[in-house]
Amino acid sequence: MSSLPGWKALPPGCPVQTPLSAANNHTGSWRSERPIWNHEQCVQCGVCDMFCPEACIKQTAEGFYEANLDYCKGCGICKQECPTQCISMKQEEE
Repeated sequence: MSSLPGWKALPPGCPVQTPLSAANNHTGSWRSERPIWNHEQCVQCGVCDMFCPEACIKQTAEGFYEANLDYCKGCGICKQECPTQCISMKQEEE
């Protein structure tokens, strides 16, 4: 029998107490993929921005969207939710 505590005995890890608090921490250094936008396909709808859990996607002066890679964790939710499929995920290089 294992002497490790069961999952119910463990305290919750990393609870988010304040929404959008990730902006206080540079977390992009451990990302394995980054989002890349194809501006020819992008209709500038902002769905990627709405679904980003880190709120790191912002609209540029030209109206397109891009992720602040200091905070992007590379989760790919923006790619998954994009209605025009203009976002691809590129593997990070070491």
